Amino acid sequence: MTSVRSKQELELMAHLMRRAGFGATRDELDRYMEKGYDATVDELLNPTGADVMPTDLIRRYLVDQSDLRNRTAGNAHWIYRMIKTEDPLQEKMTLFWHRVFATGATKTIQARVVINQLDKFRELGMGSFKDLLHALSRDPAMLMWLDNQDNHQGSINENFGREILELFSMGVGNYTEEDIKECARAFTGWTVVNPEYMAIKMNNNTARPYGYISWQFDFDDDDHDHGEKTFLGEVGDLNGDDIVNIICRQPATARFIARHLYHYFVADEVPVPQWPYTPPRDQQAIDSMTDAYFASDYSIGAMLETIFKSDYFKSEDARLARIKSPVEMVVGTLRMAGGIEMPSLETYAAGKVCAYMGQDLQNPPSVEGWMGGGDWINTGAYVQRINFASKVLGDTSKPGVRRMIEQIKEAAGSASLSAERLVDLCIELTGPMPVMEGSRRSLIDYAAKWGDLSFDSAESSAAAEKNIVAMLQLVATTQEYQLA
Repeated sequence: MTSVRSKQELELMAHLMRRAGFGATRDELDRYMEKGYDATVDELLNPTGADVMPTDLIRRYLVDQSDLRNRTAGNAHWIYRMIKTEDPLQEKMTLFWHRVFATGATKTIQARVVINQLDKFRELGMGSFKDLLHALSRDPAMLMWLDNQDNHQGSINENFGREILELFSMGVGNYTEEDIKECARAFTGWTVVNPEYMAIKMNNNTARPYGYISWQFDFDDDDHDHGEKTFLGEVGDLNGDDIVNIICRQPATARFIARHLYHYFVADEVPVPQWPYTPPRDQQAIDSMTDAYFASDYSIGAMLETIFKSDYFKSEDARLARIKSPVEMVVGTLRMAGGIEMPSLETYAAGKVCAYMGQDLQNPPSVEGWMGGGDWINTGAYVQRINFASKVLGDTSKPGVRRMIEQIKEAAGSASLSAERLVDLCIELTGPMPVMEGSRRSLIDYAAKWGDLSFDSAESSAAAEKNIVAMLQLVATTQEYQLA
């Protein structure tokens, strides 16, 4: 009974680390198991801030990752951080908000301004949604992405006002066209200024040769509409801050954010544009997160705690209920394999392969961001996924791969290793994850052609290691590996 309970607890911990992070090796899972599930959740929700980027080495060898004006360098820089982070939920939430508040570097001239936005997500992403939305409304990347620098008193541009309601906070059906116009009026004068101008204004030079001052937020009171406005039933000389405060008080906002979190951490929902017409997959889960939102002064962390400690998250039905995004799959595989100690060409390649799979960081397909779910899988993307995971897990020079080989050999001991035992060990070390019997049987049938693996001589041990690596690669091709 104890061993069964232990196996169930290990599988639950692995599920938590795949969803609240990018997965965990067996050694890492053993350390988390010593802490216990609830203590691990609490640790994830309270990041240490221990991540330190090797800026001295980056400046010396990867200058493009120092000033971060180049989107390719920015993506490699971020992927490296996701691979190396000791605060996985913090980085997972940074990726979450980049998906919700989708912002592309294509309109911001340089990628640094989007990287600065990611820093805001990292700092505020698990705190009060109100604080995050206030910061976002002053974020140069978002203001430029949605043209608010062209939103003037007497000549409003509705783009930012519309999207903050439709895509960032409340969702369609919870406001009127007049609310959009009044929202836009409230954000007139919220603009950006040229970094060179700011440097002169602050009597300072730009940070050459290691970087440039990014776009800066500026409020132009002369361009702000101080007239009376009516927004969601509230009247007054409302400005952008007032709008954010009103939005955060709306039950629709809590429900909208809750559904996004459920879609990201629990189970795939229908695409966001269908939400006004399709009820949530689990209304009780949405209600529980909504209650946590209002009971905690709009805390995203409280909503996350509600998810991770809930029965619906812990249930076996949730284990294969969503498809990993390309970034989740790529980063999780690289973390498992190990061997990346500083930003390198491998992180540049990882950024590119994510784009080939459909998730080009800092370049969302539209302001709606990436829909996720079934959109992640098509013939071309699935081939890219399989090829990438197989290539990484087939590299026996990587310490994580080497460690899995040694763990399988240790489990075998002096006995030979049957096809069934080999498959189960490979699934356990790349997960442990639930695998449908059809997938497991196919893997066993394939492994059976090798016969039992033995390690009683140098020759047989070398052949066995080769077959172990092949099986690790095959496990990564299963549909279960591609599901979180």
